[in-house]
Amino acid sequence: MDTTIVSFPGLGIGEKVINQVAFSIGSIEVRWYGVIITLGMILGFLYAVWRGKFEGVSFDDLVDFALLTIVLAIVGARAYYVLTTLGQGYYQSFLDVIAIWEGGIAIYGGIIGGAAALLIVCRLKKYSKSKVLKVFDIVAPGVMLGQIVGRWGNFVNGEAHGIETAENFFLRMGLTYGTRTYFYHPTFLYESLWNLLGFVLINIFYKKKKFDGQVMLAYLAWYGLGRMFIEGLRTDSLYIGVFRISQVVGFLCFAICTTLMIYLLVRSRRATLDTEDYAPVYEGLRRGVRRSAAKEEALREGAADIEAMIAHAEETQAKKENEEYGEAD
Repeated sequence: MDTTIVSFPGLGIGEKVINQVAFSIGSIEVRWYGVIITLGMILGFLYAVWRGKFEGVSFDDLVDFALLTIVLAIVGARAYYVLTTLGQGYYQSFLDVIAIWEGGIAIYGGIIGGAAALLIVCRLKKYSKSKVLKVFDIVAPGVMLGQIVGRWGNFVNGEAHGIETAENFFLRMGLTYGTRTYFYHPTFLYESLWNLLGFVLINIFYKKKKFDGQVMLAYLAWYGLGRMFIEGLRTDSLYIGVFRISQVVGFLCFAICTTLMIYLLVRSRRATLDTEDYAPVYEGLRRGVRRSAAKEEALREGAADIEAMIAHAEETQAKKENEEYGEAD
């Protein structure tokens, strides 16, 4: 099916027919899903370029990061999906495994693949640990921006929605199949709006970060928290036993990254307080050293004056004696 019939009655939006194919080149169909995902990648890259100016990462380096990151993110997203659906009999050949054009990618796999790409390029460029963390801080909000846009690809396809909801729920999304309309939670919209809020908050506090890597941890914690709840509404979750994989991963991201962030913020605060406590002591010592140096200089000057006075007195006495001897002769 190449069309999606969607509506949002609670928002006053009636049925709209959306063609999933953006345009065709000969026999090749270019779908809106791919166009929207690509747009998200471009916006994420442009954000990283803008942010890189303030973090000391050059445009050329960011291009190198992007070239490998996009490739490994796609590979990771597909590999994650395949590995979590191996028992469902989808894959009879290698072509089935790589058939990404038929759908089947997972954002967590994309994040893992992209992170691996960043580490590889940082290693090749021999970045310091601090600069590696700066790169992750630069990229994390860009990924979030890509997710904000990319989720609308799911909307065009009429997928990644939640469970059915009441017909009087104001934010219900209607999907029409044949002559019947079903109403669902628009989880793609929930996630897009959650990420938009996170993106705004992260950028407000970006310049106030206390350590490199804080923005990356904030992104993972924020996204994990939201995904943990939103995933519970979806109808297409991947499972391990009775557990929704994305829900478990979301919880772990939130718990681990929040704990790390709190620990590192406390450590940073302690370091700041220690510096503030010792600063008066250091300043006192510096003042004491300066006073001692001034006293030594004054003593040297005083000694020099005394020596000059003694020399002058001796010279005067010698002249006087010479005059007395001359009169005697």
